Amino acid sequence: MRIQIDYATQYSYQHTARSVVQVLRLTPRSNAGQHVVHWRVDSDPEVRLCASEDAFGNAVQTLYVYEPLDRLTLRVSGEVVTTDTSGVLAGTIERLPPEVYLRSTPLTAVDEALADLARDIEAGEGADPLDRLHALLRRLYQSIAFDTGATNATTVGAAAYALRRGVCQDFAHIFIGVARRMGSPARYVSGHLARSDGRVEQDAAHAWAEAHVPGLGWIGFDPANGICASERHVRIGTALDYLGAAPVRGSRVGGGAEHMVVTLKVQEQLQLQC
Repeated sequence: MRIQIDYATQYSYQHTARSVVQVLRLTPRSNAGQHVVHWRVDSDPEVRLCASEDAFGNAVQTLYVYEPLDRLTLRVSGEVVTTDTSGVLAGTIERLPPEVYLRSTPLTAVDEALADLARDIEAGEGADPLDRLHALLRRLYQSIAFDTGATNATTVGAAAYALRRGVCQDFAHIFIGVARRMGSPARYVSGHLARSDGRVEQDAAHAWAEAHVPGLGWIGFDPANGICASERHVRIGTALDYLGAAPVRGSRVGGGAEHMVVTLKVQEQLQLQC
């Protein structure tokens, strides 16, 4: 599948900001399931972007603005060709052993309700880790309602599970926490989804999880949609949780209140047949 992505985030400040520093994880890397045809990140005003790589192997750009500004716009455009691998990853950059992803974080911490869920799945599915992960995928998709008004970026997975409501970020954090409790290394994935209903304009980027299974490696699970990662998923960044894989994180000096507007289009492109 050939997927075109156009993404813009505009920040406007109540007062003039004296400086801005942002860490951007907006650029995908090619692997066995996706080939980045072209990709571009621009800003307005024009600034220098310093490219690097973080500890998880994500492509990172750091933006520095040391001049006064009232607004800042980031624009991303690119095209990726994907293939369906049934969720199994290959050809990815792996800087850390899978065991690192057993480590809990505040966003993925397991409370008693999630521990009960882990025990229930273990009792019902036996010892096979892949069977357990698929059962967890089904349980979360069936029991949690997708609701953009119920949570926010700081909501922990256990709190979203208690509400039985949340967005893709919450589904991913819950999946990761329970998978780790069952002994499977798991991590957060940020990216984009070409929707199967044909809707091009979207409100936000997508998120899902990956879990490591002996003999198979890393496998993508999208509990918000009840499916494994497919050719419709464009993988951007991974980390222990949202904070490490967030598309944009930064700080500024001055500016007062901030207003942010996001526009995103993810569109399947027609591929010419010879």
